Amino acid sequence: MNKSTSQIIGRFAPSPSGRMHLGNAFSALIAWSSARSQGGRMVMRIEDLDPRTQDPQKARLVLDDLRWLGLDWDEGPYYQSERQNYYLDAIARLDNKGLTYPCFCTRSELHAASAPHASDGTYIYQGTCRHLNAQEIAEKSLQRPPAKRLVVPERSDPNGTFDYDDLGYGHQHEILADDCGDFLIRRSDGVIAYQLAVVVDDSLMGVNEVVRGHDLLASSARQSYIARLLGFEPPRYGHVPLLVAPDGRRLSKRDGDLDLGALRARGIHPEQVIGSLAHAIDLAEAGEELTATQFVERFSWEAIRMHVADVAVDDSFILGR
Repeated sequence: MNKSTSQIIGRFAPSPSGRMHLGNAFSALIAWSSARSQGGRMVMRIEDLDPRTQDPQKARLVLDDLRWLGLDWDEGPYYQSERQNYYLDAIARLDNKGLTYPCFCTRSELHAASAPHASDGTYIYQGTCRHLNAQEIAEKSLQRPPAKRLVVPERSDPNGTFDYDDLGYGHQHEILADDCGDFLIRRSDGVIAYQLAVVVDDSLMGVNEVVRGHDLLASSARQSYIARLLGFEPPRYGHVPLLVAPDGRRLSKRDGDLDLGALRARGIHPEQVIGSLAHAIDLAEAGEELTATQFVERFSWEAIRMHVADVAVDDSFILGR
């Protein structure tokens, strides 16, 4: 049963694939500030579904980086790797509705069958495996284990159309059949897909405000669809601009792009980091230092809406101020 509350409940949901970089810090700071500015609560959840991210030491470093910035939480940390039964129960409920089917398509086959969606590179699934019969499924299962896909409504069905107002990027209009097609809820290696796991967790944890980078904006309709199928109320979404490398490449934990561990080792203070992030959206003067609490006092979603373009960062972003 999901929690019911009128209080804003936000969440941190980092993946422990490495130290937090400045882009992660920016999203976390906005999520925390949005909830705290409304008298809300924060939930901490470690998203370690993929076995490659199940590293307790890296998870501890992520939590330490958040605390170093001055960000706190009221509940958790929860670990997705310990919550498999909740996800499997949700999949069983979708199975019982007749809304799932096994998919045997390889990544190369998917890429060959469809051009990527113009906005985010998502490949629109063409329904190749949707109508396989029992014999075909049995034969293909001998060759490789299947993934599992969720059926989305036909284009003409209003249940597959989503109109909502994003806190950062304004009005959004998505039609699942056009924007993604039937999508994965479990990978072929048995790992639960991100789209399903976050819906189950957010709903059961009472999260009603999800703040994250705009690279996940296109996930909102898919996650709202899953939530409604499972009888949950979708949260409101707020997406924020990404911090990118000077060449436009997304910052990466694995590449160590301006990660907080390296900045801390160079003697950078959290107030310098937060001040620089605030300056990027015109909430602070160049060189001004702020605590997390001071940032909350200046925070507004209007500031985000005025700065939706990605922000290029390098050493001078902090060290040059």
